Amino acid sequence: TGPNSPKDVPPQLLLRGSSWRSFTSQTDGEARVSRVLREKFPRAAAIRVVDISGGCGAMYEIHIESEEFREKRTVQQHQMVNEALSEEIKSMHGLRIFTSTPKS
Repeated sequence: TGPNSPKDVPPQLLLRGSSWRSFTSQTDGEARVSRVLREKFPRAAAIRVVDISGGCGAMYEIHIESEEFREKRTVQQHQMVNEALSEEIKSMHGLRIFTSTPKS
């Protein structure tokens, strides 16, 4: 184990077992959006939020893997995410959404 081993990374940064973010801190916006998504999608197997606007919070890329998306069309999945983030979206310039269901 080293300084970047999974046990030393905060749980909100862990993704799918051995894959984790290479840096140890989220922006305030990333943390806020992640928190909202975890509340709205409690069954999510993975949630990743990345500020792709250089840290200013204007644009985010979101990846969510959740059982809640099963048997829903992509547009419906994205509508669920947009609805969950309706307040946060008001202050954003853009949002990239990637949704999936856990592999069975």
